[in-house]
Amino acid sequence: MPSDRRPKSTRTRTTAAAASTRKAVLVGEQVAAKVRRERTAALRRRAAAIASAPRRVRARAVEIEARFIRAAGSKGVATLVAEGDSWFDYPWHDVLRMLEDHHGYDVESVAHKGDTVESMAYGGQLEEFTRLIEKLLRQRVLPRAILLSGGGNDVAGNEFGVLINHLRSAHAGLNEQVVRGVIDERVFDAYVTILTGVTVVCRQRAGRPLPIIIHGYGHPVPDGRGVLGGWGPLPGPWLQPGFRDKGFSAPDACVEMAADLIDRFNVMLRRVAALTEFSHVRYVDVRDLLSNGADYKTWWANELHPTKRGFEAVAERFVAAINPPVGRRR
Repeated sequence: MPSDRRPKSTRTRTTAAAASTRKAVLVGEQVAAKVRRERTAALRRRAAAIASAPRRVRARAVEIEARFIRAAGSKGVATLVAEGDSWFDYPWHDVLRMLEDHHGYDVESVAHKGDTVESMAYGGQLEEFTRLIEKLLRQRVLPRAILLSGGGNDVAGNEFGVLINHLRSAHAGLNEQVVRGVIDERVFDAYVTILTGVTVVCRQRAGRPLPIIIHGYGHPVPDGRGVLGGWGPLPGPWLQPGFRDKGFSAPDACVEMAADLIDRFNVMLRRVAALTEFSHVRYVDVRDLLSNGADYKTWWANELHPTKRGFEAVAERFVAAINPPVGRRR
């Protein structure tokens, strides 16, 4: 038999990564099982309430049974279900608004601005997601796809400076070990967990996995702008303070490091989508849509969020992923 000629350290990292992925999948299954138990009890209470209602009310109620849920189908306008952060829950303009207003989808969402992907994986969004799926299936609506946005709040904000070594240190710039730990371990594991949970819920409630669309972020410009400039209690900025605290003030250097961080994030997401467990997951790359050059304010409303034009471009990319050409549905 041919020998494995990879260095021992490489084989060890590969084995450790596979074990970590298996554990994240197991955690996702456990979270989904907990949600299923809670929702099953809630559905029994609901069924009892319907049964005790007057007959004319019962006649209009829809009983939730596995055979009905598996038979549910979409009629009319395609429906999307979203879970995520502020790219899906932003004032005035966001991806979901564009998908509804510009592309005619019906979008149901449990997204919360400010949520981290860890909070989605281990917090309460999966229960909200499950409840929403059940409600749609009672209405005989099977979602066309599930949209998931997360990770920006895991690397930006108050803790952003932890990722950076001081300008005057011997290893100025992004701290490789910390970045690897946050993106390639913490966020990777959270993504595997939440994708597993969503997949399990769809199998249990809809009878099969539904397409899941995930996305990376674009290359931002750490210019100190928050929401409406970031004045007073408004959120932001999320990047420039971290750079400033570590001695970085040259715009080009900050832009380059921010781009490097986002590239690392996108590489991680592509790796998640390539896992054999997630053949129904589609990754969307939007880095080429949102310029960080001289015209960046055309595309970026602040350090983390696109302008209306930027969100329009991102939504177009989502539409292409929701409806890929035949033969390219991976």
